[in-house]
Amino acid sequence: MSAKRDPLAGGADLFTRTGDPGLHRLAAGALLISFRGTTAPDWVLRGLEGGLGGVCLFGFNVAGGEQVAALSARLNEAGRPVVSLDEEGGDVTRLAYHTGSAYPGNAALGAVDDVALTERVYHAMAADLARCGVNLDMGPVADVNTADDNPIIGTRSFGPSPDLVARHTVAAVRGLQSAGIAACVKHFPGHGATHQDSHLEIPIVDASLDLLRERELIPFLAAIEAGAKSIMTAHVAVPELTGDLPATLSARALTWLLRRELGYDGVVLTDALDMHAISENVGLAEGAVLALAAGADLLCLGPLPTAEDVRGMVDHIVDAVAEGRLPAERLEEAAGRVERLRDWFAGAHLSSGNGPAGEVAEGDVVGLRAARRAVSLTGSAGPLADPFVVEIDTPPTIAVGEVPWGVAPWLPEAEIVRVRPVEADAGALLGRARERSLIVVVKDAHRHPGSRRLISELLAARPDAVVVEMGLPIWRPEAGAYIATYGAARPNAQAAVELLSDGPSVAGL
Repeated sequence: MSAKRDPLAGGADLFTRTGDPGLHRLAAGALLISFRGTTAPDWVLRGLEGGLGGVCLFGFNVAGGEQVAALSARLNEAGRPVVSLDEEGGDVTRLAYHTGSAYPGNAALGAVDDVALTERVYHAMAADLARCGVNLDMGPVADVNTADDNPIIGTRSFGPSPDLVARHTVAAVRGLQSAGIAACVKHFPGHGATHQDSHLEIPIVDASLDLLRERELIPFLAAIEAGAKSIMTAHVAVPELTGDLPATLSARALTWLLRRELGYDGVVLTDALDMHAISENVGLAEGAVLALAAGADLLCLGPLPTAEDVRGMVDHIVDAVAEGRLPAERLEEAAGRVERLRDWFAGAHLSSGNGPAGEVAEGDVVGLRAARRAVSLTGSAGPLADPFVVEIDTPPTIAVGEVPWGVAPWLPEAEIVRVRPVEADAGALLGRARERSLIVVVKDAHRHPGSRRLISELLAARPDAVVVEMGLPIWRPEAGAYIATYGAARPNAQAAVELLSDGPSVAGL
């Protein structure tokens, strides 16, 4: 039996074996692909030689900063790729996927509401990215989080006010781009009013165009005026705007609204097309064609598509041009925008020098300072006595993944248990906490009835207990003390423990 042939074999011409070579390169140039592992597979390197637009890195591509820098350098030897990842700070991180981010996320920054601080945090994040060879950050999130039970945005948003989100989105764009990293503002036209996760289905934003203009679009317009280099689409349907289609596939959303009404001429990048909102409805390859026809320039692929899938997408795009369903001029327009972005990368790298050296060195300090300013304490914890900590396990969203969180690194003297609400025995936990300080740590209790039930049982017997909320502080039970961190990144946890331990005062920072 002969070995299965690599569908992407063939060197630099791997996308130009039949038909018009230029057309195949244009189709390949619209793809931002992903791959498994900490080194680039041969098919990816050959693909970049053959015109692939770039790569999107995930946590499984990261072992450390030097490794990512070496990976990026190898990718750049093969082509001129867009090298991107999701580095939002807070819960969503790729560079620190295995340890947790050194920076608080948007909810914490919005709670502080100091735009200079937000710009500084994003500048420090950008310096980290630049050292690793990344040139585009899929952030900031510009969604106005108006739905408390939003399953996918939450602490990723600066808050529920359009004006608040707008001014911090602008600060984030400035922070990133002043350090040579292109911002990708997301998720257009707004994911904050949804009650579903677009990784799993097509969420509905039930808003009129007038409401969109008054709420969701304000941060995006501000980002456009601030010079944001790219904008990411949302796989959400807005019936009055897109009908049943997700915005990613809607020309009304991307061409009529974003391009013509808002006047945006930068790169439009899709959210990952392998998310179920696209892949389970129209399919990966057809989704690529429809997104390009709607006005997208770069098509992001998450970790699911294979090398064979990529080849099939390129062929399907080329076939759509031959069938007259996708104008070749649309591909040329997209390629021109992406090429201008690459030219900006080169100029920004030379002018920024990867950011001021002092900013790079004090990245952790900047993150902790921001987290300390965001954290709040209601009530009084009192001195800790042989603390017993119950961390309530919270299922991670697909956007966050299995990023570590919790207070263990900063409470080494404590006994810490992590429990699932459905399996937890409140009586047994209370028995172990007898005559000890009881601390209960949770994420987004308002979204998880089981977490609320367990906390209520514990507080009924121990009203002196401390509750540490590391998500959005929407459900606030009566407790001896209630601490809100607005995120679960490492500095958020450290800032919370400092309040418990009479650490550095917020006023002194």
